[in-house]
Amino acid sequence: MSSATDKSEMQPEAAVPAAEPAQAARPQQVKVDDSKMIAMYANFCRVTGTPEELIIDFGLNPQPFGVPTEPVAVNQRIVTNFYTAKRMLHALQLTLQRHEAAFGVLETDVQKRVIPSLRGQAR
Repeated sequence: MSSATDKSEMQPEAAVPAAEPAQAARPQQVKVDDSKMIAMYANFCRVTGTPEELIIDFGLNPQPFGVPTEPVAVNQRIVTNFYTAKRMLHALQLTLQRHEAAFGVLETDVQKRVIPSLRGQAR
């Protein structure tokens, strides 16, 4: 009798681990409340930090070509830890890879993007 009791107690426990892998395979979705979010455009960023935190300032550079003669107005700042920064970097890399696969490589050097025949006409 004792062994029958042991088997019945083990069966429900054996069923529980089988259910866990199915839940682990399904990604959890994080609910986000963006009802108070404010979106702003930025074409400038400055990255600084401390040994514990990464500080990213965003702003609007009114003179995006060459060295600005006026100060860049910084109006947004993100302060985060390096773990979150690394996850953000990974998400940005994946997003940029998908974008470049669909639309071509993004050239970050403005001088390389200028069409040679139009360089002299920009004046």
